[in-house]
Amino acid sequence: MGFFNALKKGLQKTRKGFFGKVVSILKRGKVDEETLEELEEILISADVGVETTLELLEDLRREKPDDPLGFLKEKILEILNFKTDLNLPEIPPSVISVVGVNGSGKTTTCAKLARIFIGDGKSVVLAAADTFRAAAIEQLKFWGEKVGATVISHQEGSDPAAVAFDAVKHAKARGKDVVIIDTAGRLHNKKNLMEELRKIHRVVNKEIKGAPHEVLLVLDATTGQNGLVQAKIFKDIVDVTGIVITKLDGTAKGGIVIAIAKELGIPIKFIGVGEKEEDFRQFNAEEFVEALFAE
Repeated sequence: MGFFNALKKGLQKTRKGFFGKVVSILKRGKVDEETLEELEEILISADVGVETTLELLEDLRREKPDDPLGFLKEKILEILNFKTDLNLPEIPPSVISVVGVNGSGKTTTCAKLARIFIGDGKSVVLAAADTFRAAAIEQLKFWGEKVGATVISHQEGSDPAAVAFDAVKHAKARGKDVVIIDTAGRLHNKKNLMEELRKIHRVVNKEIKGAPHEVLLVLDATTGQNGLVQAKIFKDIVDVTGIVITKLDGTAKGGIVIAIAKELGIPIKFIGVGEKEEDFRQFNAEEFVEALFAE
């Protein structure tokens, strides 16, 4: 099954719950105030966000397009249309820091990214810098073995920056292509988290100028608007360069993808729509919009 079919299947709950209704309403062709009110309720319920919803509806009201459905798809595409390629240096190793709250799918995302790079013929080092949870270290070791990546880890409770430093040193010494750092995400202690992430990034930047080259924030789609709140906190803490949205198949409120892109102005670079290998892929705005409104 190709990724588009996996995406359509993954967005089934969102489509059945909300966007299918949008298609039915706009296929009537006329956009009057009653129609706009119906749409407002549906889009806000789908977690598109109040601000984004009102802007989309204002565009519909003002333009009065002949093809309102096509017009709405075009407007959503404009919101989502960022450059999704990773900004990696020409000379390896590339360093990617993966951040997000615990439970968002961060460690699994590290493994899935590693698998993509390894599939492209690159060598990968995984840094187990979430040293506060023994389970996270063990999980990363398990994944490393499974996908064929080297895992650098220390004991539970050790300094996360020291793990990141060792991983980068190892990659440089052995001529490895990519370092992916799995970080902790304990938001209840924001000050510590902030210091910890900044220290990790400072340490790797000392070793490799410009590193980390990407800071990917992992968000669990099932948390909806709460994910947006988390994203704003992480954006304040570190320079987030891209978003990874996981578990899109588990929510009927996939509109959160639109809200995140619009309100944060950060590109969505990867999405996950299931557990299988092929269910995690680089984000493609056109495919996403097509799958969202597919009949």
